[in-house]
Amino acid sequence: MAAAEATLGDCLEALLSGRSHANRVFDILELLQAEEAEVVLSAIRTCSRLFGAFLQRGELFVGQLPPEEESLPESYSAEEKYKIWMRHRYNSCVHCLSELMSHESFQIKEAALCTLMKFVELEAARPLVQADWSLNFPRDLLKLVVKGLISAEEDSCLLISRFQEYLERDDVRFFAMKAVAENIGNVMQKTKEPLPIFQKNAFAFLSSVSMPSEESEIKNFLVKHANQEEWKVSKLKEHRRAFERMWLGFLKHKLPSSLYKKVLVILHDSILPHLNEPTLMIDFLTVAYDIGGAISLLALNGLFVLILHHNLEYPDFYKKLYSLLDPSIFYVKYRARFFHLLDLFLSSSHLPSYLVAAFAKRLARLCLAAPPDALLMAIPFICNLLRRHPSCKVLVHRPGGPEELPADPYVMEEEDPSESRALESSLWEIQTLQRHYHPDVAKAAASINTALSESEEDLTDLLELTSYEIFDRDLKKKATSVPLEFQRATGLFGQKNDVLADYFTLA
Repeated sequence: MAAAEATLGDCLEALLSGRSHANRVFDILELLQAEEAEVVLSAIRTCSRLFGAFLQRGELFVGQLPPEEESLPESYSAEEKYKIWMRHRYNSCVHCLSELMSHESFQIKEAALCTLMKFVELEAARPLVQADWSLNFPRDLLKLVVKGLISAEEDSCLLISRFQEYLERDDVRFFAMKAVAENIGNVMQKTKEPLPIFQKNAFAFLSSVSMPSEESEIKNFLVKHANQEEWKVSKLKEHRRAFERMWLGFLKHKLPSSLYKKVLVILHDSILPHLNEPTLMIDFLTVAYDIGGAISLLALNGLFVLILHHNLEYPDFYKKLYSLLDPSIFYVKYRARFFHLLDLFLSSSHLPSYLVAAFAKRLARLCLAAPPDALLMAIPFICNLLRRHPSCKVLVHRPGGPEELPADPYVMEEEDPSESRALESSLWEIQTLQRHYHPDVAKAAASINTALSESEEDLTDLLELTSYEIFDRDLKKKATSVPLEFQRATGLFGQKNDVLADYFTLA
């Protein structure tokens, strides 16, 4: 290790002091492929200093680089030939660093990434390609970095989180989004099957992109221009277009189920607000809503945004929403989110009575087999529906209504709420819950016997209630004396006139 560091130090000093020892650059590049991690790290640091200095000094060829295999025309001066030769060495270094981004050591991955991004910044200040001022950004180099981050072989999420600080630069984020969209297209078009590792890395990258909400926020650039205002990278609309293309390119391919859920969790607040045309997500969301289970629950958020703000028409929306009410709804991870949205969707006073009655009745039936934490949320939810829609109070105040399951006209298996006959039934299930083993549930169910107040009950805290919280709350309750139906023992044998009572009196 010490010998390698000495060699690297000597090579760096010789290369920076003059051109007579230019071939020693091969010694540095060779050590980038060493087996010892410490040697590789030292070689990366040396390359960073060496080529960083060359880029700042302007000692690399600028323009269309001639192929290395071809002999250069006599028109090139010795100075230009040297710069062309060193530019090829720089390209070799860049490719080695991009390969090291998949090294088994995270330290080496991180060092390679940071060095490449240093080169991006230096190339942005002194472009190696002569082009129009608007094309000075080193996009090809950034594409290599993005390709290394979105690996198809190993999890790169930690390295992507390290890259997030570079995404704070508006132009880096803009060109990175374009590079990701191109990379996803190139990789996924070769196969119709999901690529779990690649798609997981791609999602980690996409979800790490934090978009500006106002054009005035776009002011942190890596590349500065005299006429910055005319540069399209300074336009919010262009950023949204790149963001939209990136996400649509990712979502048009089949996703693993776990990734599907992660996308839907962030879709409504991290993706839809930053699209030029949010309605382009309609197909994705409606397909997700039709899948069923947890995926349908998560698609509700995105659909709600499109229905509320973008005039989405979904004819069978409430029919599908009704079908999502099954016994598993009280046990899923996203229960609180679902009931929050369900409350929003049933808040309109223009909904027909049969529809609200069907939801209230179905929830009441599901409550018969629900855990206490779910019941303490569901019962007030049903009461709120009755407060909101007084025409449904007939479910409570129906003389001679069904009091048990066989006599109930309600058809639980019916998928269409209009055909469920809920308005012909009653909420006898809530009356049944008044005899629940948990006193808090029985008390909540008993509230339906009295006249309901006009103001709705706040469900915010109840939506997040868990069994652990109920158990912990019960443990903290202070015990009170309870009347018991037995005689207290007064003697050793429990008899009033026990001969030993005077000696063995129980406290």
